Amino acid sequence: MEDTIVAVSTAMGLGAISIIRLSGPEAIKIVNKIFRGKDLTKVASHTINYGHIVDGDEIVDEVLVSIMLAPKTYTTEDVVEINTHGGIAATNKVLELCLINGARLATKGEFTKRAFLAGRIDLTQAEAVQDIITSSTDKSLSLFVNQLTGSLKKLIIKLRKDIVGILANIEVNIDYPEYEDAPVVTIASLKQALIPIKEELENLVKESKNAKIIKDGINIAIIGRPNVGKSSLLNKLLEEEKAIVTDIAGTTRDLVEGSVIFKGIKLNFIDTAGIRDSDDIVESIGIKKSIDSVDKSNLTILVLNSNEQLNKDDFKLLDMIKNKTHIVFINKNDLPLKINTENLQDFNVCYGNTISDDGINSLKDKISDLFALEAIKPIDNIYLTNSRQNSLIKLAIKEIDHALDSLNKEVPVDLVEIDIKNAWNYLGELIGATYKDELIDELFSNFCLGK
Repeated sequence: MEDTIVAVSTAMGLGAISIIRLSGPEAIKIVNKIFRGKDLTKVASHTINYGHIVDGDEIVDEVLVSIMLAPKTYTTEDVVEINTHGGIAATNKVLELCLINGARLATKGEFTKRAFLAGRIDLTQAEAVQDIITSSTDKSLSLFVNQLTGSLKKLIIKLRKDIVGILANIEVNIDYPEYEDAPVVTIASLKQALIPIKEELENLVKESKNAKIIKDGINIAIIGRPNVGKSSLLNKLLEEEKAIVTDIAGTTRDLVEGSVIFKGIKLNFIDTAGIRDSDDIVESIGIKKSIDSVDKSNLTILVLNSNEQLNKDDFKLLDMIKNKTHIVFINKNDLPLKINTENLQDFNVCYGNTISDDGINSLKDKISDLFALEAIKPIDNIYLTNSRQNSLIKLAIKEIDHALDSLNKEVPVDLVEIDIKNAWNYLGELIGATYKDELIDELFSNFCLGK
């Protein structure tokens, strides 16, 4: 990290301001070359300085320049942020001048990568930075801010410290058996120490289901045979005319998607083509997509007509969803009831229509109950927020399970120690205490440029 990097940290396009950020040992010197105003090498840290960016004698833009001296900065290096007027031309010109005068264009996520490599944040906090940028709900924002403050990091550090204590006692007992002050390591004492650690890790995995819901939302497929009101239901749920609605069977031939925020969670609805036997090639492709969407969704809403008896297509669909998380929405309940409800006793049923709000609100409440949305509180709990974190915790649990199994079989303690060390290492990978360079490169390549 001996060079100085630069990137545009705001979205390119029209706007009130753009921010060009530099970080590195030459950041202040480089900007001072193109700044007309105070001598930036002599101003105090964490100050904002008015002036102009110039190219020789030509004024490029009127700017405010923030100076932040190491180590109390995002990257722990000297950081300069140039606030220019928004617009592509001015932004690119200032960026170009920084590059000409010695800066290097930053790679994606390189500012955060430098913060991690300098030890200011761990990997879970680095991941939280990117998640905050892409969060779309209040609950997801709370979740990632909670992780950015280091809640998961603190727990993992505590658990690793507990494991180190176990390993230290094992080592003393093996290498210095004559040392009387050291606790005697027995099978019972090891199990007593390992089981609480395993339980805390298992609780993290259990709670990760809620984290995925907070982060990604709930994917909901709306299925049914043609003309039961799927598209009307989608439009009502989204409160916009997203899908085309006609009386012609087979109007919807491809997936129509839309999202809405409900109780702080993003509900991602997918309106599908009506499922029936069809010789039409295009409609058949849409029907296949409809069936595939059921397997990919967290929840399936099967729409049935209340004023019609169930037919063979309905029974096929009921059979398709019976072992999946589902809601059977009996639509058009404003019309005379003709559906044979005795065939629906084993299903999660909700009645409503797309004319009034009552049935729609009942459907939303059913969704809330199924996923316990009211109980999901990102501030009160510590969550794993991605598959990398989840897989490493599961690997650590696997090692502890193997250690406990070995203890039950009275395997020598020095062999059991290997499994315990492996668990400690996996937890280290989680927070970045141990890591591979290619993992770090891959992780930060998913960041936006300038962060």
